[in-house]
Amino acid sequence: MGCMLDQLTEPDQKERVIYYLSKKFTSCEINYIAIEKTCCALAWASRKPQQYMLYYTTRLISRMDPIKYIFEKPALIGKICHWQMLLSEFDIVFMTRKVIKGQAIADYLADQLLNDPELSKSLFLNEDVMALELEPNSVEPWRWKLYFDGAANSIGSGVGAVLVFPKGQQIPVSVMLNFDSTNNVTEYEACIVGRQVALEFSTYDLRVFRDSLLIISQIKGKWQAQDTKLILYQKCVNCLIPKF
Repeated sequence: MGCMLDQLTEPDQKERVIYYLSKKFTSCEINYIAIEKTCCALAWASRKPQQYMLYYTTRLISRMDPIKYIFEKPALIGKICHWQMLLSEFDIVFMTRKVIKGQAIADYLADQLLNDPELSKSLFLNEDVMALELEPNSVEPWRWKLYFDGAANSIGSGVGAVLVFPKGQQIPVSVMLNFDSTNNVTEYEACIVGRQVALEFSTYDLRVFRDSLLIISQIKGKWQAQDTKLILYQKCVNCLIPKF
């Protein structure tokens, strides 16, 4: 399976590539019929770049036209029903396939998978995963920066944060949560963990970054949390804010 996510820039509507994805079907998935393989690929692909897809309308272009009608059907059973539920959180618009460069690239990714493990390692190195590049003309370079993120799935929940020193050094922190939590709860947990680490380094001037509009707006006081658990987390973060 393969896919490509791109963005249509304004006003010229040019395609700007953001994300490439490609992987092999498992031994079970390879026995799916064609339409199930396409649905499986779509559900898997939507999990990876969801930070982009959650806040914008996504135009879906595929060679399998029946997929449009399957996901618009109100009552489904089996695997396709499960995939339909996973995709319901996204605003997806099905488009008629035309001569588009992006589709050709997605087809190529699906057909030309990397079978050589050594080649995969050489193309996708891991040693720089936790590294952050400094902006060449960074404004206010003396400030500390905090990047945080949280994730929850069927296996468990975890949080991660990276504290960036004014001179560019980074302190990565990751924590596994031993209780069931939602994605929003893990976001707050990650923010709290990151701020506590910053306090240990006697940081007083901190810039906090996150791609979640909900969490950032609640922390800044623009929005009020409605969920009972999130209200407690919002109060906890508000108690930490005056320390910076």
